Amino acid sequence: MKSIRLVEGKERSLLRRHPWVFQGSVARGRADPGETVRVEAHDGRFLAWGAYSGTSTIRVRAWSFDEAERIDHAFFKRRVAHALALRERLGIFPATSDGVRLVHGEADGLPGLIVDRYGEVLSAQFLSAGAERWKDAIADALLAATGCMRLYERSDSGVRGLEGLSPVTGWLRGEGDTEVTIREHGWTLALDVASGHKTGFYLDQRDNRALFAQWVRRLGARRVLNAYCYTGGFTVAALAGGAQAVTSVDSSAPALARVQAHVQRNGFDAARSTVADADVNAFLRQALKAGEPYDAIVLDPPKFAPTAAHAERAARAYKDINRLALKLLAPGGLLFTFSCSGGVGAELFHKIVAGAGIDAEVDGAIVARLQGAPDHPTTLVFPEGEYLKGLAVVRS
Repeated sequence: MKSIRLVEGKERSLLRRHPWVFQGSVARGRADPGETVRVEAHDGRFLAWGAYSGTSTIRVRAWSFDEAERIDHAFFKRRVAHALALRERLGIFPATSDGVRLVHGEADGLPGLIVDRYGEVLSAQFLSAGAERWKDAIADALLAATGCMRLYERSDSGVRGLEGLSPVTGWLRGEGDTEVTIREHGWTLALDVASGHKTGFYLDQRDNRALFAQWVRRLGARRVLNAYCYTGGFTVAALAGGAQAVTSVDSSAPALARVQAHVQRNGFDAARSTVADADVNAFLRQALKAGEPYDAIVLDPPKFAPTAAHAERAARAYKDINRLALKLLAPGGLLFTFSCSGGVGAELFHKIVAGAGIDAEVDGAIVARLQGAPDHPTTLVFPEGEYLKGLAVVRS
């Protein structure tokens, strides 16, 4: 077993069971991509077993902090079983939805692995050298634990490039149609595991979509704007909440086609739904000029800040769209605003939205703080896993 020896003083994060070892913390030692290594303190004390990556600034991702544990096929069976047991206790699948996240990377002790279940199809991303090296063992463990027969690989994120890995997509186990339909809160939503965003869909917003429907009904919101709508999950939620007119804005024509299909699939009057193929910022500005206020607005933009280094530039973009949205809201209107940027924390996001309100000369009450669904957990020792955060604001 190869060893990685750390610089003196750099063992503190591993002693707190944080799973990352950065390049600058390594004093000596190297291994093949994804190879399991023994991570040692400067004096040779055992710290962790981890997967080595020679190209990433995260040089080692810890599998286990138990010296007696062996990283083998049985290890991955145990980790997958533990992750699935948590989801079973959450009671999401199949009662609330048959779309559920089964493995959420470091939060489930499987760094670089994301697995979502859509009905009887699994969709996985192998994003680290360690997950890639153990891909077959992980795939076998997933199918055995779930009883599913098909697993589609969506390892096409740019993160793989940092690990020295090329993009890979396609059926890893089984074959067939990549189009899947899932249930969510009594609605049905279609997705394609081959071409949809991430693994096919944004399951992390599941509970927020249900909450939005409740607030639309509670406030009697009639005119709703869903900005960065993707395939219209929040559009369906707004209509389910009683909205009479929902405008969905995105720059993807295929996504907008799915919005309209989702409206019809769920039995809503197509006349209540309008789509706009447009840049959101430009759309907001034009709506302001036209004097067309909305009773509720959703802002769910893509990742503006992939890392903390991009936070300042991202803050300006978040502030601008929130300023426009707050000005566009009718008095008493509802704003659901989000950031999925890991480089923008919840406190900073609150400050950004507050600054947008000041610039818009609009105040509002924060009626809820929003986060990802519980099958996308953030653990106590790995706060970096908290990426989705949001605010529900009722304009004064």
